[in-house]
Amino acid sequence: MSDVSPPSRGRPRDPRSHEAIIRATAELMVESGYAATSIGAVAARAGVGKDTIYRRWPGKPELVFEAVFTTTDEVPPPDTGTLLGDLTALLQGLVDEFRAPAAAAALPGLLADFAADPDLRARIRGDFLAPSKERLLVVFERAVLRGEIAGETPVDLVLDTLAGAVFFHIGLAGEHPRRETAALLAAVVAKGIEVR
Repeated sequence: MSDVSPPSRGRPRDPRSHEAIIRATAELMVESGYAATSIGAVAARAGVGKDTIYRRWPGKPELVFEAVFTTTDEVPPPDTGTLLGDLTALLQGLVDEFRAPAAAAALPGLLADFAADPDLRARIRGDFLAPSKERLLVVFERAVLRGEIAGETPVDLVLDTLAGAVFFHIGLAGEHPRRETAALLAAVVAKGIEVR
């Protein structure tokens, strides 16, 4: 029996085409808006075939969500030494992400698609929000070790609270966040879950 694994089928994914697709999607969001952006337009702008896009994303909502709302996922979890500092850094990343022109253009259309399709909501939560949850778990594990919070803190609920506050403040209320918005929201959440 050989230890050599069989060769993979098909061509390997080209990271340059992935980046071109993500960049084209974000650009088209700003230029044309969600409704007017199509997979065909993204493919033409990125210089790839539509099949290349559909092999990676089931449809436009998933592609747009990844292109616009996962920009902070590759950044290592903050490690400021305190829960408040870490939450402030995480929230500042969310505020910056939601304030970006592509996010403002994409949000109304994405919300309509999410409302109409429970399977889409489940895919987004499972596929795209998992990295954010993992980053938050690291922050919470450190806070538990420092004695700032209890081990049974409901991570999912806190993540929803953080993202929901930013989303409501910027996406629905249309507020332009002040410089201290992230720190104020972080203080509210940290105070609510700290060990007393």
